[in-house]
Amino acid sequence: MQQTYTIDDLTYLMSRLRDPEHGCPWDLKQDFASIVPHTLEEAYEVADAIERKDWTHLNDELGDLLFQVIFYAQLGDEAERFDFSTIVSNLVTKLVRRHPHVFPDGTLHSPPAERALTDNEIKQNWERIKQQERDGKEDLGVSRVLDDIPKALPGLSRAVKLQKRASQVGFDWNDAELVLDKIEEELAELREAIQSGNQAAVADEMGDVIFAQVNLARHLGVNPEDAVRGTNQKFERRFGFVEDRVRESGKGWSDFSLNELDQFWGQAKAKGL
Repeated sequence: MQQTYTIDDLTYLMSRLRDPEHGCPWDLKQDFASIVPHTLEEAYEVADAIERKDWTHLNDELGDLLFQVIFYAQLGDEAERFDFSTIVSNLVTKLVRRHPHVFPDGTLHSPPAERALTDNEIKQNWERIKQQERDGKEDLGVSRVLDDIPKALPGLSRAVKLQKRASQVGFDWNDAELVLDKIEEELAELREAIQSGNQAAVADEMGDVIFAQVNLARHLGVNPEDAVRGTNQKFERRFGFVEDRVRESGKGWSDFSLNELDQFWGQAKAKGL
């Protein structure tokens, strides 16, 4: 029977891995910055397992992601900055503060609220509390509206956050049709840049087109990151169908014209792939 371990066992294991004399050489070489790529990779693997509904591997991937937090906690403890217990304590404190509709008297074990709030009221409270938190960070140099949005976020996700934050101070379109007009405007500017042959201008205008499309997705209630990931999967399915038809023919890719390959693509689309 496999032994069952606890979070305390995991933090102990981490301290052993970082033991200066008997620890793991690889783990001992790491610092906050060197672990970041691994953290991002583990987060994407969690998302991938969820998309594939691979619950067995999700269990493993969540463990790998948790280990990243434990690693950072160990590094923080060694530098006498923070440890796992302070991470947990700060998290609970923050979540209690941000959920007054669940913890009305501001304590973890407070009795339930007398009245259930609507989704809109909950959202308004959340934004108000988040703004209070941002205002409290002014002494730390975070005083501008967009200051605390992480720059390391994936481009599409960060675009959504930038747009949402700007919308909170009234800087936003109030109609999706206006965003569609903006996309048309940006496409026209992209065409001009392409005709000019200026690659820097093309890249700049291409970014504007994508940013405007993210804005439209936000107004339509579509997560652009999820939408693109879904399209990636669709492309893989349909391209796989095309590849199967090429293989079945006994010919090579170069033996088919683009029009012929596109016909296979149309068949895949007709099949709902």
